Amino acid sequence: MRIVIAALVSLVLSALAGRLLIPVLRRMKAGQSIKEDGPTWHMSKQGTPTMGGLMFIFGILATLVLIGAPDLLAGDYRAVFVFLFALVFGVIGYLDDYEKVKKRENTGLTAGPKFLLQLAAAIAFTTLLRYFGYLTPHLYLPFLQMTIELPWAVYMVFAAFVMVGTVNAVNITDGVDGLSSSVTLPVAAFFALTAWSWQVLSLGIFAGALFGGLCAFLLYNHYPAKVFMGDTGSLFLGGAVCGLAFAFDMPLVLILVGFVYIAETMSDIIQVVYFKATHGKRIFKMAPLHHHFEMCGWSEKKVVAVFALVSLLFCALAYAGVLGRYGVGMTHLAG
Repeated sequence: MRIVIAALVSLVLSALAGRLLIPVLRRMKAGQSIKEDGPTWHMSKQGTPTMGGLMFIFGILATLVLIGAPDLLAGDYRAVFVFLFALVFGVIGYLDDYEKVKKRENTGLTAGPKFLLQLAAAIAFTTLLRYFGYLTPHLYLPFLQMTIELPWAVYMVFAAFVMVGTVNAVNITDGVDGLSSSVTLPVAAFFALTAWSWQVLSLGIFAGALFGGLCAFLLYNHYPAKVFMGDTGSLFLGGAVCGLAFAFDMPLVLILVGFVYIAETMSDIIQVVYFKATHGKRIFKMAPLHHHFEMCGWSEKKVVAVFALVSLLFCALAYAGVLGRYGVGMTHLAG
């Protein structure tokens, strides 16, 4: 019940924050600069307010304070750690957005400093979870109900790679009105339902708040978008998704719940590698993948609907895969 309440509270607070934030962003002239090498029809989006992710970041924070306080007082810090981890990435994204707005172009922080900041955040988060006993070096394999134990040093390298990769994969998915938030809604629902099944309510409250915040954001971000989340929002979302996976001590579940993010990223990598190897030939009409389908004639609404449905199906598959981890079965769910 508290998870549902958290979702509703976050929805209301994030929606209210959006009504206040968007006019402020317009007055600040914090408009998005559109890449010239993207679809030509996206140029009409030039100047749409960005950094809108601040609205659901606020909504999630307020919800954790209002609904999650009992868990924190009881000594369960997992939700707070995940939020702070995601917030660090949100701050990195905000700095990136600020540079773009200031320069009036689609280039923000340089790749080197951004990567180092993200790597530092990943290492700090992993160390924190390990210190408080929330994380083990055992890789849980969904469906097989078994684990693979790694040396801590190897696990730390693995964790840093997965975290930085996931965050940037979610960032790449943010390229069509409502896409990244719609794709992430089933992911948030997966973690909320898993938390309820496993009785890990603190993480469930965070996941529920994430779900509600994204629903509120979609009120303003559905096609045609009145505001973009910017790197502020997309990097925060990436941090939230991988932070939850590690806080649940099952990072490999990201392969399933993050299927769309992975497909988007791989399409970008494949396109670049093939382009260089063949001296100018392309596999996709445009990368990442959502632009390819746009170039094939899909509307933005169709891209969002299909990608969100794929995300939902893979999240349902992931839930089936982890349901038996702690002996949770349909008897428990029925009760």
